Amino acid sequence: MKLTSVEELKEKHLGKIGTPKRDKYELELKIELLAEEIKALRISNNLTQDQLGKLVGVQRAQISKLENGKSNITIGTLLKVMNALKAKVSFNVEKLGEIQMGLK
Repeated sequence: MKLTSVEELKEKHLGKIGTPKRDKYELELKIELLAEEIKALRISNNLTQDQLGKLVGVQRAQISKLENGKSNITIGTLLKVMNALKAKVSFNVEKLGEIQMGLK
């Protein structure tokens, strides 16, 4: 019986990292994890969605969509949410390669 790693399964069904289908999957996964973390932080701070919305300046429905990964969020709003939850978020920027421009 041959064991197959998660990475091998992802490559088989989604393609290698850098392909459009795989990149879309990875982005959706990161959004889902962020949404779950926001919800967990809200609950651990004993806040309702309505209360968090008021702290951030958005409607409860927006917090619900955010926690369910159903809404795009601006960096500004994300930072407000993290501030209200007494948490911080980190971003890493990594240069992947050179930009190629065609000459005319």
